[in-house]
Amino acid sequence: YNHALFFSILTTPPAEPTGPSGPLAQAIIASFGSFDKMKTAFDKAAATRFGSGWAWLGADVDGKLHISSTPNQDNPLMDGIAGVAMIPFLGLDVWEHAYYLNYQNRRAEYIAAFWNVVNWPKVSEYYEEYAAKGKPVVMDLATEAPTQSKAQLKRGGSASLGWIGQI
Repeated sequence: YNHALFFSILTTPPAEPTGPSGPLAQAIIASFGSFDKMKTAFDKAAATRFGSGWAWLGADVDGKLHISSTPNQDNPLMDGIAGVAMIPFLGLDVWEHAYYLNYQNRRAEYIAAFWNVVNWPKVSEYYEEYAAKGKPVVMDLATEAPTQSKAQLKRGGSASLGWIGQI
C-alpha cells in the first residue's frame, strides 16, 4: 500500500512550481497556518525518522490534517502506529533504498527534491475523494503504481525516488 500510494502521487517536474489548491489548500492553512509551515513540519518528520520508514500527511476523522512518521513498512492506517489515527494521502519513503544512489546519506536533499515531483492534482483528489470523507485511499494496483513505476524506471531511477537527483 505504501509504495502504491507513493508512486501514484509522483509526476515529472512541472515547468513552474505547483502546490495544493481548493479544499486541500484550505485544509492545510486551517491545520498548519500555511503551506510552508506544513512543508516544514513534514520535512522534519521525514528527516527525524530514525532508520527506515515513512513521513505522512493525512486527515483524521474530523478532517483535520496531521503529519506523522512511521517506522519500516507501517502506515497511519494501522491502529496506534502514527500517534494519531489518520488517513494518509501523501507519503514519502525515507528508507535508504529510496535515495541512496543519488543522495547517499543526504536525506535532507532528497526530502527537499521530493516537493518538486509531487502531483498536487492527484494528492488533492485523494484528499477530497477519500481522506476528507474518512475513507482510506483505494489503490488500484493494476493501474496506479505500475504506471508510475514504469515511467520512473524509464528515467533511469532506482527502486524509488533516486531519479529525483536527475532534476
